[in-house]
Amino acid sequence: MNTRTIKLILQIAVFGTFVGHGTFAFLVKPQWIVFLTTVGIPLDMVPAVMKTIGVIDWIVALVTLVKPVKAVLIYAAIWAFATALMRPLSGGEWLDFVERASNFLAPAALYFVAFGSDRKKDN
Repeated sequence: MNTRTIKLILQIAVFGTFVGHGTFAFLVKPQWIVFLTTVGIPLDMVPAVMKTIGVIDWIVALVTLVKPVKAVLIYAAIWAFATALMRPLSGGEWLDFVERASNFLAPAALYFVAFGSDRKKDN
C-alpha cells in the first residue's frame, strides 16, 4: 500500500470522526452537556458553545478531507484527545477514553504521513 492510499484512508477517518462529532455537538447531544459543565461552562451557555464546537468540527472535517493543513491536524489531535479524556474526568470509565484513541491518533498519524520528513521518499 502506498502513502497516498494511507493518507486518503486517514483523511476519511478524520472526516468521519469530525462530521459525526460536529453533528452531535450542533444538535446539543444531551449526554455531552456534562462534559462542558465539568470544565466550567455554565449550563445556560452550553447550547451555544456546543453549536460553535459543531461548526468548528465540520470545518476541521472538510479541510482535512479536501487538503490537510498542519495546524488543523494538530488542533484535531489535541481536541480529540481532550474530548476523549473528558469521559473519565467527568465520571465515566477510563475505557471510554481508550475506546476513542483512534479519534486522536488518526489526525496525528495523518499529520506524520502528510507532513513527515520521509514523505517525499514514499510518493
